Amino acid sequence: MSIQPTLQDIQEQVDQWIQTIGVRYYSELTNMAVLMEEVGEVARIMSRRYGDQSFKESDKTVDLADEFADVLFVLICLANQTGVDLSEAFEKNMAKKTGRDRDRHANNPKLRE
Repeated sequence: MSIQPTLQDIQEQVDQWIQTIGVRYYSELTNMAVLMEEVGEVARIMSRRYGDQSFKESDKTVDLADEFADVLFVLICLANQTGVDLSEAFEKNMAKKTGRDRDRHANNPKLRE
């Protein structure tokens, strides 16, 4: 049985990769643009796989999981560059969502359909 990495482990792994293979981080603004490009690639796949658009022949073999991982990698780069601890940020965000939405979603008739 393998031990799953934590968000902190993953942030450190990305930083190590950048320092040894990637040479250096792109600027924050460049990484923001790269993040938008990667999210756009996920959107293209989603609109074709689950929406009304059809795949081009060249896009039929594209891997959604790999595209999600590309988004995650660039997001982690930005977190590392800006000093954000994603584990801490995630815990705070879940607490915020839980407090705010505890009853809202359960009482939303649109979600019961």
